[in-house]
Amino acid sequence: MPTLELPQSLHASGEKPVTIHYREFGRGKPLVILHGGWGYGLYPFDRQIAEFANSFRILVPDRSGYGHSTQVSGEMPLDFHHRAALETFSFLEALGIESATLWGHSDGSVIAAMMGLAAPERCACMILEAFHFLKRKPGSRSFFERFAAHPEELGEETRRVLAEDHGETRWATVLRRNCAVWFRIADSVERPDEDLYDGRLGELQVPALFLHGSLDPRTEPGEMDRVREALPRASMQFIATGKHSPHSEEDAWQECNAKAGEFLRNSN
Repeated sequence: MPTLELPQSLHASGEKPVTIHYREFGRGKPLVILHGGWGYGLYPFDRQIAEFANSFRILVPDRSGYGHSTQVSGEMPLDFHHRAALETFSFLEALGIESATLWGHSDGSVIAAMMGLAAPERCACMILEAFHFLKRKPGSRSFFERFAAHPEELGEETRRVLAEDHGETRWATVLRRNCAVWFRIADSVERPDEDLYDGRLGELQVPALFLHGSLDPRTEPGEMDRVREALPRASMQFIATGKHSPHSEEDAWQECNAKAGEFLRNSN
């Protein structure tokens, strides 16, 4: 699989240079998939690649700190989504891509939205799946604390997939860093309703589809209502059987693909 080198990346704590590993499929307009906080392997986009590679050049980079990209040590900074957005812009620049469609999952959806706010001219449209809006997520606090401290308590199959993605000695560090930063973000807020976008999500001008599982355990009560209030014109599709990763779940991926396909056809 291909790699490229970036002069540096704030997401990699200023490492110079930074190696980014990525997957590439198909031909056409660029569609960049931005993985969630535990990496790409646990929630792969195999079924989306099979369906959309005839229409798009699909690029799936591992952010620094993930997969086979440059390893990162220490705590994730509280603004890691913003740093990852800058790294993704640098990735696109290295490939000579001026504008791309984005499909972000979980943390990747936050990164995609921040890219759209920062440089809308570089984002053709975006699919925001399993979106995060609030900084403070009390319903997920115990989840993050548990796996920050004890990633080995995950199921055997989950540990195997994570080890294949990040390496036998590295996968637990990936989980600890991501889980820990979420409760540190929560502890940093002054008001419980603070959002990840500094109140600016309503300024997003890029055509966006919010794809969300109705059973997503990482979503707070009323959280997606806040998103709808901020962006009343955006398309928001709920998948009744979907949890945190509708695109890869057996009961949800077909509906996910259908809704995504319609949006992509109408937006490109």
